[in-house]
Amino acid sequence: MGATLNMHPPRHSPPGRHGATVSYRALVSATTSTRPGRYGFLTTPRWLALVGVALLLIATMVGLGFWQLSRYHERTAINERIDAAGRASPRPVTEVLDPSRPAPEEVAWTRVTATGEYDTEHQILIRGRTVSGSVGFEVVTPLVLDDGTAVLVDRGWVPPGRGGAAALPEVPVAPAGEVTVVGRVHLPESGGDQPVAVSGQSQARRIDPARLAAALPYPVLGGYVLAQQQDPPADGFVVIPVRYEESGQNLSYLVQWWLFAVITLVGTGFLVRREARHRAD
Repeated sequence: MGATLNMHPPRHSPPGRHGATVSYRALVSATTSTRPGRYGFLTTPRWLALVGVALLLIATMVGLGFWQLSRYHERTAINERIDAAGRASPRPVTEVLDPSRPAPEEVAWTRVTATGEYDTEHQILIRGRTVSGSVGFEVVTPLVLDDGTAVLVDRGWVPPGRGGAAALPEVPVAPAGEVTVVGRVHLPESGGDQPVAVSGQSQARRIDPARLAAALPYPVLGGYVLAQQQDPPADGFVVIPVRYEESGQNLSYLVQWWLFAVITLVGTGFLVRREARHRAD
């Protein structure tokens, strides 16, 4: 009459069944958590190096494009200043240039007028100068002003003699007495040299008033003048043309650099997508 005994044994799962289920789920979970994504290959050293080099090239080319853009703006500003100076009335040369210092950059191409007498005894031939594809000489003659200073006047270009590009040219005679010159200020050329006597005529390669002044007996203004008009007129010269900056070339280089950057970016993206599809397959 006591407590009823439970004669049924406890139920157990079949041996190994529960353990096998747990082990399979753990394996799947571990595999899923460690499997790289579709673009996981980008973390490998090879792809890291490839993408890094591509990004460096893109950044460099974009930077070069911006540099060309800044050069375009600089040269465009110079051309605008040349045009503006050409429309302005000429100023007395002594208001623009000073004998005590080189001409500042902002006065380049300014139209000026100067009145004085040419000193042909100290005339200098600038050799190896090209105008319209021909090599010849530019004739630089000091114009002595009323105050005793002088400004170097580039009277124009003449062809060489019959003996070749280095043969002395026939230089038109400078007018005697008072001369009035209207022209544009040109900055001193870099690499200036002092004049030397060649075949009895003073010659130089560059026009730098500070260097040429060493052979002259008076103070010389810090820039020189490209003659455009003269009274009395002088015949036999080719007027030295105003040289504009080639700003369009900078725009061309800008487009090229940025196009290369786009091509590099697109090409790198194509390689990455192709590798991802290959690994997926």
